[in-house]
Amino acid sequence: MHCCLAVLCTLFALGTATTISEIKGHSFLSPLAGKVVYDVTGVVTAKDRYGLWMAGEPSDDERISNGLRVFGSATAIRSTKVGDKISLSGTVTEYRQAARPDDIFLTELIYPANVIHRSSGHKVTPAVLGYDRTPPTGPLSSLDVGPEGWLSVPNNLTLLTTVNATLQPNLYGLDFWESLEGQLVTIPNPVALDFPSWMGAIWVRGNWPVQGLNKRGGLTIVDGGDGVPYAHSEAIPLGRPLDDSRNPMSMVGMTFENITGIVTYQFGFYTILPLTAPAVVSTPDYDPLPASIIATGEPCELTIGDYNVENMSPRSRHISKVADHIANYLNAPDIMFVQEIQADSGSTDNGVVIADKTLAALTSAIARARPGTNYEFINIPPVDNMDGGKPGSNIRVAWRPERVSLLGGSPIGNATQSTEVIKGKDGKVSFSLNPGRIEPGNSAWEESRKPLAAAWQTANGARFYTVNVHFSSKRDSSSSHGNARPPVNGHSERRTHQVNVTADFISSILERDINASVVLAGDMNEYVQTRSVFRALEDVMFDINDVSGVPPVERYTYVYEQHTQEIDHVFVSDAIARRGTEVEHVHVNTWARSVSERASDHDPTVARVRVCGSGERDTVGSDMQQPLGPWPFL
Repeated sequence: MHCCLAVLCTLFALGTATTISEIKGHSFLSPLAGKVVYDVTGVVTAKDRYGLWMAGEPSDDERISNGLRVFGSATAIRSTKVGDKISLSGTVTEYRQAARPDDIFLTELIYPANVIHRSSGHKVTPAVLGYDRTPPTGPLSSLDVGPEGWLSVPNNLTLLTTVNATLQPNLYGLDFWESLEGQLVTIPNPVALDFPSWMGAIWVRGNWPVQGLNKRGGLTIVDGGDGVPYAHSEAIPLGRPLDDSRNPMSMVGMTFENITGIVTYQFGFYTILPLTAPAVVSTPDYDPLPASIIATGEPCELTIGDYNVENMSPRSRHISKVADHIANYLNAPDIMFVQEIQADSGSTDNGVVIADKTLAALTSAIARARPGTNYEFINIPPVDNMDGGKPGSNIRVAWRPERVSLLGGSPIGNATQSTEVIKGKDGKVSFSLNPGRIEPGNSAWEESRKPLAAAWQTANGARFYTVNVHFSSKRDSSSSHGNARPPVNGHSERRTHQVNVTADFISSILERDINASVVLAGDMNEYVQTRSVFRALEDVMFDINDVSGVPPVERYTYVYEQHTQEIDHVFVSDAIARRGTEVEHVHVNTWARSVSERASDHDPTVARVRVCGSGERDTVGSDMQQPLGPWPFL
């Protein structure tokens, strides 16, 4: 034993001193990974139960961090205090959890030994973000190639740590945060961008330039000037405070006092670990206004609502809230698209697939919330366990019978039958099954909700058509701060297939009647900025936001991580677009004070459309023309 100690002491004495900057280097991986280093000197800036962080002399090179994580709980490490100047030896390693293979590596010094206390009472001045160093608003990574940048498909083409490129922190977000890994920083005037994650983390932006800023204070996914969507590289999550205090329950737009903490990487993201929980400065009011869109009673002018009601069963506690939203915030639309309506047995997987009790509970609650409002509904029960999502959840539609009615003359479809577009002898379009499902046997809908298509007529007999969808989720996506570049967009290929099938069905309507009024809406689980997914719709339908002139930053129905985002969409055919539209996303849930106060994780949307009247195109000499409206698809 004495011999081993003597050899170790001799090696330490002979080792050349290594600086923290030399350990960190100017790439994502340390140039000294796997090597034993000696006489590493720095000031302790923070501690936790697993070790400490220390700061060395700053480098003139902004690519190189002077902060280092020391992992180890030896007595000599535990006895140090913040402000102590120490030197030690150890092994440089690049760490990530075995269960998280897509994480970026974190540079650490492990097996700390020969800890020498040199002096005390030192103060390390944190880098003030937005002043000393400013996050870029550009791409996350130089490896996010493709026309949609970080949303490009195909994705997962390159691993960031395999390339291990030299950092360019003034251009790329991940490079910026990596260049500060291990350092003490201050966020001035932070603003919350989301509700807390399941681990209590809060995404924030600071007092520096941002892109996609909406009126609430969040950051909306929008396109940049080059057409590439912003990834919000300038946002960063706050992790668990190092003093074991608890972060406050955040909401979008909440502001905090300045936050000082350590930049690290954990659970898939670059993260700042506050020294202590931030104090709340202000909380925005919960003041979502009811939509200004109100039904006029004019037969050709209809209001249509869309709402993912988050796994609603007959016994759901949020029925009354959702009913209030539909009745008094959407003003009881003439037609209501709903997704995630569960079967009468809720999420219990007992073979029950009909949802009459759930829909009756919802429509009755709407009538109580807005007396005199009567909705009818129709139910096409799915095949048990064949529609994905939570057991029993599916797509349904309700309508106000005094305003519209289902077009007669066709039977109601079932779970496995495919409705077809028919042109009658009178030249008018109808469906073979009404309502009916769109190609339910197509592989696009494997373990996924099948679209519900319906043909309608107004009180004056005008026909129009709707398609209600709920595309596959983003499950299995990788982190936007992850190793895979561009990040994995889970099941994007399936959503692309689903869009293609849906677009083909709508095209078959328009091929038979170029002036058909068609509305496509629902939870599509994708941003329109992922143009590769929506490409099949580009020459068929128009984004109602564009037609209505909604500012891009105010187009959102969902908040997740650093983004406010629109994944629930409404598209309209050329005939409707030519007549003009209105649409409002009503932020009853994204503006909630807490997750528990939300009725759903989605906001509802209401639109006003004209399904008859002026706006028809000349069909002479052509059975089908491309949309010629002045409104871009995106």
